[in-house]
Amino acid sequence: MIDPLDGTTNFLHGVPEYAVSIALLWHGVPTVGVVLAVPRGECFTAVRGGGARLDGAPITVSRITEPRRALIGTGFPFKDPDEIPPYQAQMSRVMAEVSGVRRPGAASLDLASVACGRFDAFWENRLSAWDFAAGMLLVTEAGGQVSTLDGSTLQATGPSSVVAGNPTMHAWLLARL
Repeated sequence: MIDPLDGTTNFLHGVPEYAVSIALLWHGVPTVGVVLAVPRGECFTAVRGGGARLDGAPITVSRITEPRRALIGTGFPFKDPDEIPPYQAQMSRVMAEVSGVRRPGAASLDLASVACGRFDAFWENRLSAWDFAAGMLLVTEAGGQVSTLDGSTLQATGPSSVVAGNPTMHAWLLARL
């Protein structure tokens, strides 16, 4: 599964937050993942059972367990205006309890940021599998958890909601959404 340009709008507008995202799926399960943050020259990699790395060095999810200290990543709904009001309600509940919320605009990089501890958690209500397959492997191999919005197992087989984070922040975020 390949997304040759995750963060297309950023790329088109000169915003340096875009990536190439590649995931090898074996029977529908991501087993190898690569996210290349092109402008920064950072390469995130993961192999199922082999951990996650940034430029060859091992990475782990953050250890923050207090929401008021947490930085949360998200993705805004942008294709269907009917999805905006429910998202705004989610955003309001999350923002009231955390240090900050960011929307960089490339889901594969958002998940890579969870994997290396830059974000403590992340959510988006609808992503294509090519946007999250490599990133979900990065997060799980870095010690985090990834699920759908209702807490069920995330499958890299089609569009889905995505919630990711270290175990504590993942559970907290699910409860708020």
